[in-house]
Amino acid sequence: MARYYPVHPVNPQARSLSQVVTTLRDGGLIAYPTDSGFALGTLFGNKNGMDRIRRVRGLDERHHLTVVVSEFAQLGTYVDMDNREFRAVKASTPGPFTFILRATREVPRAMQHPSTRTVGVRVPHHVTALALLAALGEPLVSSTLILPGHTEPLDDGWQIKETLDNELDAVLDSGDVGSEPTTVVDLTGEEPVVLRVGGGSTALFT
Repeated sequence: MARYYPVHPVNPQARSLSQVVTTLRDGGLIAYPTDSGFALGTLFGNKNGMDRIRRVRGLDERHHLTVVVSEFAQLGTYVDMDNREFRAVKASTPGPFTFILRATREVPRAMQHPSTRTVGVRVPHHVTALALLAALGEPLVSSTLILPGHTEPLDDGWQIKETLDNELDAVLDSGDVGSEPTTVVDLTGEEPVVLRVGGGSTALFT
């Protein structure tokens, strides 16, 4: 059964954040609010947590999972970027974007696309998501919480608690989430490819 943690959208309570961090460090799977709806999150490198994300979302290993960090400067640890990619990502973060880039050796094979060795990366623009990352002190592995057969992310924390009570360990809810998923952009080719249009403008990539 998932624990439910309602927090203030401007000043999320440190005690609740600490309890969610403990859940993550114990190997748990959580739902947390972002600027693009709720996302599923687990500790970086948690293979079981990644398997649970894929199970909840009905995804196979070829669907990119995302490394979520609190600031642009941290991305270089997890993905390789040439000058073009660097400028494009920097201009669009923080915000409702997921970028597909070549993974570094710091990214476990279980997170990488099996044939292209790529991974998603994201820097959210959301107070509670950033506060959680700060309290955790390391990245999350995430995926937008879109249920199988749906196209939009879930945006109600209590509904998530009721719907996925047996699939999650915690729901962190500040009551303020974006209504659209991230815009997903693959930057690994000669030209950017928009894989999903969401909350982020595609003007830089089309």
